Amino acid sequence: MCMDQTTVKPKTSPKDFFLHLLAMVALYVSAVSLTTVVFQLINLSVPDALDQHGYYTADSARRIIRSSLSFLIVFFPVYLYTSWHLHTTYLKDVVKRSLWIRRWLLYFTLFVAALINIFTLVSLVNHLLDGELTLRFCLKVLTIFFVAGSIFGYYLWDLKRDNVE
Repeated sequence: MCMDQTTVKPKTSPKDFFLHLLAMVALYVSAVSLTTVVFQLINLSVPDALDQHGYYTADSARRIIRSSLSFLIVFFPVYLYTSWHLHTTYLKDVVKRSLWIRRWLLYFTLFVAALINIFTLVSLVNHLLDGELTLRFCLKVLTIFFVAGSIFGYYLWDLKRDNVE
């Protein structure tokens, strides 16, 4: 009895599970770190005129930038390497693209990215209705839309590519 590849249900090994999990955790940490770096650069470049108490001091912004860059410098290459490794695995064994851990993590990532964009829109509308749209706020909204939107767009494309194949 011959089974073609479409009817074979792939088995998830511990290696598959942890590589997929590592890739997603590295993606999330990288996205948060990148967003934090950009936010702090915005805080330094466009100071808040109403902040008389110095909550956003230049020293604290630089400390946050250093910390976030440290995470980004370590985690983003981890994300790139694990993603590359998984991609080469998919090229060798097409069935691996349909592992349950991969599908669950991709859909979870789409869910989180969509929620971030939706809550950012709510915040934007709230600030608009309050008459409080500042350059600083708009730049931060654009940053979130860019980071979360890029992640959402890429993984949505990746899932659609799976369906075509």
